[in-house]
This record gives sequence, structure tokens and C-alpha cells, in this order.
Amino acid sequence: MAEKLTLEAVREQVAELLYEDPSELADDEDLIDWGLDSVRIMTLVEQWRKQGVQITFADLAERPTLADWWKVLEPKVR
Repeated sequence: MAEKLTLEAVREQVAELLYEDPSELADDEDLIDWGLDSVRIMTLVEQWRKQGVQITFADLAERPTLADWWKVLEPKVR
């Protein structure tokens, strides 16, 4: 199993998909505005499911900010 999912790990994974520096992504910025698309969101969903986090595309697509994602993800991280 991969390392435990944290907000910073989520930020790093998103930044990697967007070819950005993690420090550039603020918690409350709309990730769609940064170029995150449905294919990349599904990549993250699959990655996190492999880590045992039960998450859906809709969970993320409805609220595309790191802060909102973490509100959904944190309770699911074991």
C-alpha cells in the first residue's frame, strides 16, 4: 500500500498531473481553472481507490478545490 493520503500528498498528486509546482496550488483555487479535466480527475479517483479510499468522480467534480476535496477525502482515509 502507498503512503497515507494527506492534504499535501493530494496537492502533490494534483500538481504532478497539471505539471505545476505544488506550492502554486492554493487550497481554495478552482482546479478546473488550472486545467484539471475529467480524465485527470478519474486518474486521481483510481489512484486513491487503489489506496483503499472509496471516492467517486462526482465527489470530486462537484467541488474542484483542494480544500473541498480534503473535506471529502479525510474521513475516508484509514
